[in-house]
Parts: sequence; structure tokens; C-alpha cells
Amino acid sequence: MTLFSDDRLARLPEHHLNSLQKNLCVCNEVPKINVVNAILEGATTVPKVKELTGASDGNGCCRLQIEFLIKYLCEEPVSS
Repeated sequence: MTLFSDDRLARLPEHHLNSLQKNLCVCNEVPKINVVNAILEGATTVPKVKELTGASDGNGCCRLQIEFLIKYLCEEPVSS
């Protein structure tokens, strides 16, 4: 899957950017890039990401990672 070009990606920590091709959801073998793309396309809740990608449909161990990605990609940055 191709990653969308989006300024919001700059909000992610480098270790997340370096592992986009690795599975975020190991139960269903869903790559992190699929989850990121779903979020960038408008999936702003774990249930919506689950519906679009199948991630978090197994034992749910990736739920916190999905919540983290939603937070970083969807929330407006706080100005200092």
C-alpha cells in the first residue's frame, strides 16, 4: 500500500516512520502503513480503523498503538 503524502506524518516519532511496512496488528497481519492510511483518510476511532483495516480484530493487543497513531495524526499540534 502506498503512503499518502501528508504533513501530519511529520508528527510521528521517527521509530514509527521507520517501521511503516511492519505489521502493527500481528494477529491479522495488518501493516502499520494500512492503519496510517486509514487514519489519514478519516478513520478517527479504533472501531473505524478496525472496520477499514482489520487491525485490532484479534486479541486487541494493538489497540493502544492505534490510539497513539490517531492521537498523533489527528490532533492539532499545541503551539508554544
